[in-house]
Amino acid sequence: MEKQINNLIEGLSEYPVKLRSLRDIVLANLVMLGEIPAPTFREQARMDYFVHRLTENQLLNCSTDEVGNGLGILPGENGDRNILIVAHLDTVFDEKIDHTISIHPNRVVGPAVGDNALGVATLVSLPSLMEELGIKLDSNLILMGSARSLGRGNIEGLRFFLDNTDMPISAGVCVEGVKLGRISYSSIGMVRCEIAFRVPEEYDWTRFGAVGSIVTVNELIDRILEIPLPKRPKTSIVLGSINSGRGFNTIATDAVLRLEIRSESGEMVQQLKTQIQNIAEEVSSHNGSEVNIHFLGQRKPGGISFSHPLAENARLIMNSLGITPRISPSTSELSAFIDKNIPAVTLGITDGENLNKRNESIEIEPIYTGIAQLLGLILAIDRGYCNES
Repeated sequence: MEKQINNLIEGLSEYPVKLRSLRDIVLANLVMLGEIPAPTFREQARMDYFVHRLTENQLLNCSTDEVGNGLGILPGENGDRNILIVAHLDTVFDEKIDHTISIHPNRVVGPAVGDNALGVATLVSLPSLMEELGIKLDSNLILMGSARSLGRGNIEGLRFFLDNTDMPISAGVCVEGVKLGRISYSSIGMVRCEIAFRVPEEYDWTRFGAVGSIVTVNELIDRILEIPLPKRPKTSIVLGSINSGRGFNTIATDAVLRLEIRSESGEMVQQLKTQIQNIAEEVSSHNGSEVNIHFLGQRKPGGISFSHPLAENARLIMNSLGITPRISPSTSELSAFIDKNIPAVTLGITDGENLNKRNESIEIEPIYTGIAQLLGLILAIDRGYCNES
């Protein structure tokens, strides 16, 4: 087996050079997909184009489902196994944002170009790239653009597909536009929390200690920062955003705090979830404000081990292409595979800057190496090198 994987790896060195001559395929798909707005729950237009491109490449069963996923199947020579390659369609930008993408000599600039227009463009480009490189698989390759992944979407698209498909999935690969070198094969425990304070209309501002919602949410943050966090298991509370107030000379009557609880322990996530809920209710009781607490996007810790053949061969392939693996747990689509006990990894395609900002940018040159690693891993999975003995 070791000799076989080494033979595969030796052949990968030619891929980046060959892929460089096919750059127009990738960049054209990147622009066409990236300029279609796709905020979470409103990905229909991008999904339609995604499926259209798969149909043009003559994939089988090009279709959509009830939650807005788009997919097509590149049939294998034998077709006795199914490999699922997935990239999320949705972005953090709504339709009001100008989605124009500009291509420069060394980089591409535009909203969500790296997260995740490049990931989706890589998927729709794969059939053409594999044909040009003469790559044929024994396994069926399922290419899927998943809907409702980010934020409140809570990976609903991929979860729905895995819950309802009658095709057994042998392995999965999640494709993200950035960052090259990223490799995730485990998920940490996580829950997102949205805490909203509101001062009722009948509030008595003459009462002792009466304050606006900004002061209330500030008190909550102070209390959260006082919570002792263990070093083992690794645990953190990430304060994501605060929304409150409307301007000068106006007391803020509402405020919203959004945060994430992350831990290697699912029990610790639950413990902190309860603790923060109790703190929020206590802070609210001090000044008579109303509080609404919503927990969403929960993830269970888990995944494959460092020594699993899928993880091990992914690292070997990356190292052979001069990519330094950056191992980090994930809270994205990988979690859906983990919940179904399907071995899977997440890979990044290129380097980028200003992620989730309007001037987000990605580098062009590393894309060829990034796609080469993806093709190498698909071949390794197809040939059985990533199976557990």
